[in-house]
Amino acid sequence: MTQFNNPLARWNERFASENYLFGKKPNRYMAEKIALLRKGKALSIADGEGRNSVWLATQGFEVDAFDFSPVAIEKAQKLAHAHQVRVNFQCSDWPNFDWQPEQYDTIAGIFFQFADPESRTKLFEKLNFALKPGGTLIIQGYGKSQMQYKSGGPGILENLYDEELLLSSFSGYKTLDLRTYLEEVDEGPGHSGMSALVGFVGQKA
Repeated sequence: MTQFNNPLARWNERFASENYLFGKKPNRYMAEKIALLRKGKALSIADGEGRNSVWLATQGFEVDAFDFSPVAIEKAQKLAHAHQVRVNFQCSDWPNFDWQPEQYDTIAGIFFQFADPESRTKLFEKLNFALKPGGTLIIQGYGKSQMQYKSGGPGILENLYDEELLLSSFSGYKTLDLRTYLEEVDEGPGHSGMSALVGFVGQKA
């Protein structure tokens, strides 16, 4: 299967359309929780076509963002130009991103569920490493119940979230918001329809 044997080729193909796979508007959960996020320097991981990083820039954040698809990065740059904001886009996968200690006031990880449990543990450690004390982390992804819906996600149970996973992974954090819920999602053709979601906003000690 191309999805697993050559994920970069698969995502480049998915992003190749003139349309934006996940739309141009920011993730709804992140937009709703903007007041909880610490202003300053932000990082948007696995940022895709830029909808979240560009929106953060319009909200006054200084934004870094990365995605491993050059096709996505090119579209993200166009989106930033259209909104007349600057985002420091980098074409990188997460293991090769230049993680620096305590660099960001806010880190956003929205629907990055390509990571299996072993990779996810290492990636979560990177997020904690790069977040400043007092900084905020916002994560949204599909919950375990998403397996019964056809509205998006990896289709791999172990890659999905539950509240216990997020609380244990960021056990030293103050929980600012944590919820498991069903919602009709309308984020482009990539995320469309009733979805089982988990949202988390935590503040690093």
